[in-house]
Order: sequence, then C-alpha cells, then structure tokens
Amino acid sequence: MLKNFALVFVHFLLSVSLYAQKDVTQFLGIPVDGSKSEMVKKLKDKGFVISPYDKDVVLTGQFNGTQVNIYIVTNNNKVCRIMVCDANNISEGDIKIRFNKLLQQFFNNKRYLAASSDSIISESENISYELTVNKKRYEAIFYQLPADMDTILVSNEIRGILLTKYTEKQRSNPTEEELKDMTTTVISYLLDKCSKEVVWFMISENYGKYYITMFYDNEYNRANGEDL
Repeated sequence: MLKNFALVFVHFLLSVSLYAQKDVTQFLGIPVDGSKSEMVKKLKDKGFVISPYDKDVVLTGQFNGTQVNIYIVTNNNKVCRIMVCDANNISEGDIKIRFNKLLQQFFNNKRYLAASSDSIISESENISYELTVNKKRYEAIFYQLPADMDTILVSNEIRGILLTKYTEKQRSNPTEEELKDMTTTVISYLLDKCSKEVVWFMISENYGKYYITMFYDNEYNRANGEDL
C-alpha cells in the first residue's frame, strides 16, 4: 500500500510540467524580498507609519492586535529579515501569557509547521532567574509553508533531480531501494524549501520588563559566506 502511494507520488512529480518558482517568507502577505525602500512603501500601504521617536525604527503600527516597531534588515541591498518588536514592555507574568498565546496562534495556523512542540512556558517558571543566571532563551521556531505548495512539488528543480538521477526504466518500475531513495530525495527537498522560510519569536528583556521580538527571515537573502 505504502509502496503504491509513493510510486504514484513520484510519477506525479515526473509527469507534470510547471515552472520553478522561488517561494519566500511573507510578512502580512508581502514577500520578505526586494529593496528596503520598496519594503517601506509596501508596509506604509498596510497602514504602518514612520516612527517619530526612533530613527532606527523604520515603521510603527498595529500587528496582531499589538502596537509594534518594525525593523528592516538587508543583505547586499536585499531585504532578508523583518524584525517586529512589541512597542511596550510588560511584566513577567504578562509575558508568559503573551508568549503562550502567540505560540498557540502559530500552532493553530495551517500555514506554519512547528520546529518543536515543547516551547510552552509553565506558570511556575521563573523567567527572570532563567534568563539572568542560566542564560536561557525563550523562543519558538516555525516554518512558513510555501504559498503554492503544488508549484513547489512539481517544480522543474525537483523533477530535474529525479530525471537526472534515474533512468526511464527505473522511474517506471523502481526497486524498493530506488523508490525509498526517490521518496527521501523529495522529502529532503521539501524540508530544505521550508527551512528557507523561517518565522520565529523570542522573549526579550529590558530593565526587568519584557517584550516579544518576532523575526520573519528569508534565508535565500541571508549571508551564507559568499563574501568571505
């Protein structure tokens, strides 16, 4: 049964021809890509405004029901990260509630795949002690699933890998080992795609008060040693 499903899946990939598309992380439906000026304009169109208080904060406004400051990070003049920070600091008790609520919102959102499921903070957790003494990081990492999964699945890139690696005979009637390898190749490809669209958040501290910092990362544009 499992072999038949895998074989049909592999044949589907090889039989459909669609263009390859680089799907990137999105923030409020805006691709985390392009120039900083372009991103500022698009965020302004979403209702954000230039901060009058901090020249390092590009924009400020409401996001997911919270007042936030937005920073735009670039690499080689391309946007690679949108950093979203709560504008107001809150108490230790309140940050636990905020972190856990945000965590649950991501878990319930079908557009995200959780990297782990053990990030919930217990009521008895002493955040101040753990941050200060044990240098613990309170963070949660998610992968933003491609907006067009069908296009990713049948992209020329993955089809090309299979077409190059196996003969027509092997593709039509693979052995158990070949089918296992084909399936592993496809799964590895998809996991790699997801890992390029990372959205994560953490608890940050400021003079005994706390706030959430969120990161929408486009790993395609991040520095990868190419300038070394």
